[in-house]
Amino acid sequence: MKDVVSDCAIESVMRVLSGRWPTLLLYYLKDGSKRFGELRRDNPTVSHRMLTLELRKLEAAGIVRRIDHEGYPRRVDYTLTPAGFRLVPLIDALGDWWEEIEAGRESEPALSRVA
Repeated sequence: MKDVVSDCAIESVMRVLSGRWPTLLLYYLKDGSKRFGELRRDNPTVSHRMLTLELRKLEAAGIVRRIDHEGYPRRVDYTLTPAGFRLVPLIDALGDWWEEIEAGRESEPALSRVA
């Protein structure tokens, strides 16, 4: 892992949530626990290895909880922790913000280039 460049909390948060998958995984877990295979179906382009690594990272950060169930076949569920649920409104707000940005771009006239 890269060296920390500051003691800023934002840097720590970005190290956990940056990349393509972490926020998507939180988004799909916000409605309840899911099995590994369900998360793969929700995110069909994520590899098995990458999904495993991202879930472990979120688990280590205390955002996702892994629940092992006894019996055969083995069953593992993933769910958000209370800290993970606290992130959901922030992720929703980012999505809303981006939709506003996109809507603004579509309504603006194209800027012409000056040579």
